[in-house]
Amino acid sequence: MRTVLRRPDFRLLFAAMVASLAAESILLLALAVWVKDLTGSDSMAGATIFAVIAPMALAPLVGWVIDRYRRRPFFIAANLLAAVLLGPLLTVRDRGDVWVIYLVAALYGLSSITLTAVLNGLIRHLVPADLLADANGALQTVRQGLRLVGPLAGAGIYAAVGGWLLVLLAMAGFLVAAAVVGLLRAEESTPTGPGSRWPAGLGAGLRHLAREAALRRALVGYGVASLVMGFTESLIFAYVDLGLHRDAAFVGVLFMVQGMGGLVGGLLSAAVVRRLGELGALATGVTFFGPAALALAYPRLWLGVAALLLAGVSLPLTMVGLYTLVQRRTPPALLGRVTAASRALVSGPQAVSIGTGALLVGVFDYRLLFVLVGTVTTGGGLYLWRGRRLTPPGTAGPARVPTPRRPLDDELLAASRRRRTP
Repeated sequence: MRTVLRRPDFRLLFAAMVASLAAESILLLALAVWVKDLTGSDSMAGATIFAVIAPMALAPLVGWVIDRYRRRPFFIAANLLAAVLLGPLLTVRDRGDVWVIYLVAALYGLSSITLTAVLNGLIRHLVPADLLADANGALQTVRQGLRLVGPLAGAGIYAAVGGWLLVLLAMAGFLVAAAVVGLLRAEESTPTGPGSRWPAGLGAGLRHLAREAALRRALVGYGVASLVMGFTESLIFAYVDLGLHRDAAFVGVLFMVQGMGGLVGGLLSAAVVRRLGELGALATGVTFFGPAALALAYPRLWLGVAALLLAGVSLPLTMVGLYTLVQRRTPPALLGRVTAASRALVSGPQAVSIGTGALLVGVFDYRLLFVLVGTVTTGGGLYLWRGRRLTPPGTAGPARVPTPRRPLDDELLAASRRRRTP
């Protein structure tokens, strides 16, 4: 990670990422708390999270738009627009204004998809192929660190001062990100060619994911695991209440433990990719989640702490493996669409599983559900592990796209055949 941070262009991008991710992290939980405060309804507060997730359905369209423009100016414009879109929150006063929070939450979700996709392309443009894992590892380390403190800080600011200061801080984060990337000097040409045509280009990202063997295996294995990973968002409350016999607030302590594991995973992720390859790193991350879930089926605090540390380590390994694989196996002209589509194909099942888990925990013993999660994620991880040879370590390089044979090669081959003919 230190190697990639020595590059002046990546240091600027890294500073912008910190500002933008900080703005994102303080908003998510705070918006739900704001709705809860205005309405007193848990379901309406939960609907805020759904509003953030719903724009995933537009991922192919978002990726298509991104691939039509240069990455650096698009990243600047997306951050400026994100700051402007938060403005209506300053008008929220009472229950009648809750629709404004829902609208902004949906736009925030759309902005998050956009920034992730364009950032993936910008990293690919600025960073050599052999340092992509280090760059993604740095990003995930920051993301995990902010996940540890950002949502709690946002909720705390809202509780202490009110929503207006939270909104201004988030707007400032997006504006700083845009200003810092404005200092970046990146030579980019305007994308041209058939990838920009409508409507054929819209599904090009999905078609690439389906045709490329390593990407296809990655999304099948991780997608299946995502169908149950979201259960843990609800199961952890039952674990604390029924298993540990502690207050619901203790969940916050366990989330902090998981966040510390995430920091460790982010720091180790680049080394794991170099040693095991992208699919190997992804397989390791998904497989780690399995024994962590199985351990939570046996309610003991020391075991729970170890399990959540392991679950925390698993997440950045998974994301760095997946994002590096996407960057290395995708032509630059398709990278926006493929990144957006891959995120939707993983986050969509995970969103469904969060809602399903909330229903199932009221019907079945939470310990049985943890066993189910552990079994399915371990199976998904082993499926990914069996395909790790598709991305052997030490083969870092640009997207592996077949190229036509050179005319000279054809001439040499024809001459060789003529010599062998009697």
